[in-house]
Amino acid sequence: MAAVGSIAVAGALILTGCGDQTDNGGSEGTKETGKSSTAPLFDKLPKKIQDAGVIKAGTNAEYAPMEYQEGGKIVGVDPDIAAALGKKLGVEFQFTSGSFDGLITALNSGRYDVAMSSITDNKQRQEGLDDKGKKLGPGVDFVDYFLAGTAVYVQKGNPKKINSIEDLCGRTAAVQRGTTYEKALQDQSKKCTDGGKKKIDIESFENDTEAQTRVKSGGAVAGVNDYPVAVDLSRKADGGNAFEVVGEQVDAGPFGIAVNKDNKQLTEALEAAVNAIIEDGTYKKILEKWGAETGAIDKAAINGGK
Repeated sequence: MAAVGSIAVAGALILTGCGDQTDNGGSEGTKETGKSSTAPLFDKLPKKIQDAGVIKAGTNAEYAPMEYQEGGKIVGVDPDIAAALGKKLGVEFQFTSGSFDGLITALNSGRYDVAMSSITDNKQRQEGLDDKGKKLGPGVDFVDYFLAGTAVYVQKGNPKKINSIEDLCGRTAAVQRGTTYEKALQDQSKKCTDGGKKKIDIESFENDTEAQTRVKSGGAVAGVNDYPVAVDLSRKADGGNAFEVVGEQVDAGPFGIAVNKDNKQLTEALEAAVNAIIEDGTYKKILEKWGAETGAIDKAAINGGK
């Protein structure tokens, strides 16, 4: 399908599309080139990206406040951070929205230069392994820029009295497929059965909206998501009357911008850009704007996840 909207904002060109991850074209605006850019970190970029003036980024725009669609545009923490990085690097970030579980494959196929979608940096993704340790692909490198854990959310009023992920033994939980919090549910389900309790009935969906609908309808007693996403959901869905977060976030780890392992120069340029926006205060202002200050880091890292 064609893009439903595009916009260039403060260094980021944002294109929104459907789950097939189809690229929908480039910017119609003016962008700096290798001959004209005066951005402080432009020289750190690979020549191919300097010449293009664009970093193609894959995302799954369903994770408010991190990235989501509003009025035909992708908005949120990640697009704002990307725009700030673009100013330091002298290029624009071109976002295309697709299915989350296909982002890394699309990145390594060359469709994108980066994937930026609240992706938890861990060894499994760095090394291209599945849940059982089987090699699936080359893996990716990550430039870490945020910190978040897993949270459980339930219907407002908590009718089933769920207080933590441990309370889901023998219950039905909804989650998006291919996420670290799906793995968190699988790990907890094993703990349930190892302890003599019933397993968790895990219902995995292609997108998070479907998982939320399942919880809202009562088909699942709880959903599991990244902590900042679950908190935002509890505040905004149905005017704050649909969901609530229970317990504390667990297993906090870094979100990273995923980059092909063969593109070390881009990885290092992004690390420098993240550190630059941390140092000049732009990063802090972005997180404050979105109420995401709890995820702030002091310094970027490459492959800091475990």
